[in-house]
Amino acid sequence: MSNPTRCAACRYLRRRCCEDCALAPYFPSANPHRFACVHRIFGASNVARMLQQIPVEQRRQAADAIAMEAYWRVQDPVYGSVGVISMLQREISVAQCELAETQAQITMYASQAQSQPNQIAAAQCLVEDVHLVPSQPSQPPFPGLYQRDDIPQETLQRHF
Repeated sequence: MSNPTRCAACRYLRRRCCEDCALAPYFPSANPHRFACVHRIFGASNVARMLQQIPVEQRRQAADAIAMEAYWRVQDPVYGSVGVISMLQREISVAQCELAETQAQITMYASQAQSQPNQIAAAQCLVEDVHLVPSQPSQPPFPGLYQRDDIPQETLQRHF
């Protein structure tokens, strides 16, 4: 006796779907394109044989891996899923390089911001010692960088 709804494999192959169909749990009728890719790349009998050789608890994961590899092999016949993995690795590498450059710039600007107030303070000490210019509050090294609305400007000028 056949199932009222055939699995995608039996529907694609135009055959009756028996109750013990090896492909029915992994290729439901709702997604026929998934089995079409698998059949085109691996063949129905090869996939059924591969799934039967795997322990039952691992068959779902194996069917998903086979379907993904088949899908990407149809999309890119030369590289398949390896092409997608390579592309993603390149994107990660580019993002890591951009992150390293940004962190280096932040470090450079932070060190400049820390060294400039020290240099200004040292120069003011020298000037005060010579009594050429009266003491003035130091300005931030980057005008506008330390300007915040919630902190009074006098506080910022004392600390930076």
